[in-house]
Amino acid sequence: MSEPSPLIYRVTPARPEAHVFAVELEIPAPPDSLLILSMPAWIPGSYMIRDFARNVLGLRAWPAAGAGGGMPDEPTALPVSKLDKQTWQVQGVAGPVCVRYEVYAWDLSVRSAHLDATHAYFNGPSLFLRVGGLDHQPCRVELAPPPGEAYADWRVATSLSRAGAEPWGFGGYRADDYDDLIDHPVEMGRFALVPFAVRGVPHWMAISGRQHADLDRLAADLAPICEQQAALFGELPVDRYLFLTMAVGEGYGGLEHRFSCSLLCSRNDLPRLPAQSSSASDQSAESGPLAGSGASPTAPAKEYRRFLGLCSHEYFHLWNVKRIRPAVLAENGLQQEVHTRLLWAFEGITSYYDDLMLVRSGRIDASGYLEQLAETITRVMRTPGRLRQTLAESSFDAWTRFYKQDENAPNAIVSYYAKGALVALALDLTIRTRSGDTRSLDDVMRALWRRHGRTGIGVAERGIEALAAEVTGLDLDAFFAQALDSTADLDLAALLAEVGVDMRLRPSKGPKDMGSVCDGAFGPVPADADIGIRLQADGAEARIAVVLDDRPGQRAGLSAGDVLVAIDGLRATAAGADDLLRRARIGEPLEIHAFRRDELMHVRVLPEQAPADTCELRLLADAPEAHRSRRAAWLGAA
Repeated sequence: MSEPSPLIYRVTPARPEAHVFAVELEIPAPPDSLLILSMPAWIPGSYMIRDFARNVLGLRAWPAAGAGGGMPDEPTALPVSKLDKQTWQVQGVAGPVCVRYEVYAWDLSVRSAHLDATHAYFNGPSLFLRVGGLDHQPCRVELAPPPGEAYADWRVATSLSRAGAEPWGFGGYRADDYDDLIDHPVEMGRFALVPFAVRGVPHWMAISGRQHADLDRLAADLAPICEQQAALFGELPVDRYLFLTMAVGEGYGGLEHRFSCSLLCSRNDLPRLPAQSSSASDQSAESGPLAGSGASPTAPAKEYRRFLGLCSHEYFHLWNVKRIRPAVLAENGLQQEVHTRLLWAFEGITSYYDDLMLVRSGRIDASGYLEQLAETITRVMRTPGRLRQTLAESSFDAWTRFYKQDENAPNAIVSYYAKGALVALALDLTIRTRSGDTRSLDDVMRALWRRHGRTGIGVAERGIEALAAEVTGLDLDAFFAQALDSTADLDLAALLAEVGVDMRLRPSKGPKDMGSVCDGAFGPVPADADIGIRLQADGAEARIAVVLDDRPGQRAGLSAGDVLVAIDGLRATAAGADDLLRRARIGEPLEIHAFRRDELMHVRVLPEQAPADTCELRLLADAPEAHRSRRAAWLGAA
């Protein structure tokens, strides 16, 4: 039997200055005289309706000259009508069809498409039309550069399989089917390449945007992180992998794909070349091996550590999400929301392992890892919504609540990333302790890979809970009932004690205090005044971003969006308002003047003691041997 003729997609960044891609789709063998074309409404891994079709311009269709023949010189247009916001109908189809359209691309993110005179980037769901009835048809992609000599040195970075194109070049690529087609983001432009290998498999990072990073350092750090993850699952199920990275002034984000990931980072998050360091001490910290926390002369800068965590997170998705998948996501399409209670596991467990892989690979030490963990605990404890929304609800309602946050979000929701990571930590430590160190969450992940990742069988809504009990032989019903279906806080202090880590919650030491690691005994931390508001800088103005439930600011009548003018007769500014509030006397009325829209408000607030919502951790050198042994296995296991 002959191979079916492929769908042919031709993509050109036709007008970079107008941010417009030109796309031509040739359909050699339409399934019917009535052709249905559609755009996805969302992209896998980002659970929000994006309505990519809104950026499609001037869609037209004509009879093609024949398979591979392109469009005739004077085509007669076929009737095209729109059925809904993302679906088109082409009538009168009697043979091969050619469809042309443009896509406006001005979303500098990892989810959609962006085009200007400096680079071109797109994700498949934002550019490629789906042909109804031909989801499993092979696809060919022809990538062309923008017209003009100014773009003569542009290259292509994508994990698509080449079909005639030279490495990193324009030309022909291929995909097995539509799902494969839209799972390989494409970067065109000028970029730096960072090659390395993991288990003999070629890996690259392509970095676009202005930067002066230590590329050798990146390769040296990424390889062991990736190796550690392959060791956890026992295999690396790819023959190539690409980190597509956009370096910008301010930005952060990532999106996973089967053979690649897209990353957005601040250029300051990348490792600096040694000569760029401002002192000998800084130079050592940026150029030496990664071994410790921020206090160590060989430690990574905090910004770079965050970037490595992002890389680790998206790479872990190579197994957990892209191949181990919730059944409902595997069975449903991209036309409307698909709800699942399992995002706590697919994002939360991944968020647990991303930093854990940094310490297991030797990129940071135990103290550096605990610093990251303290920050995660602090973020969750400062979210009143954790007492209103369960983790399973957070997962299920991601479409309308987590991805559409407003000023009341901290009071109403909890992050399935952050709290999910803490539940994964608690599950891991519970399994290790109750099994006498014979089982761990690592064993559960390996079982998930064997049963679901290798086979492609989706995970049932409570499948992870059942598999964890099966693999460990433990009754975990009570654990999951509390962790997933109630709003009760986890007893992390007791679990961390089992691995020789002491935990306490203390008042914050300031707005930038996100938790800490203590070398010696915990010291006293005086509680400042607090009225339960969070400010955001709006130029020189101090604008209220969030007013926390049932705290002094809310009780006094302050609201999100109010601009503080004066606090007890002193001018409130973006730089000084927090300090004025913290220095107020607990229990003594505070006079606050603020603008709400264009109206001056005056309220009297009674400050309270700042809550103990900031996590501090310390390693116990004198912990029992069993606890220290368990800690070593936890932080060093493969």
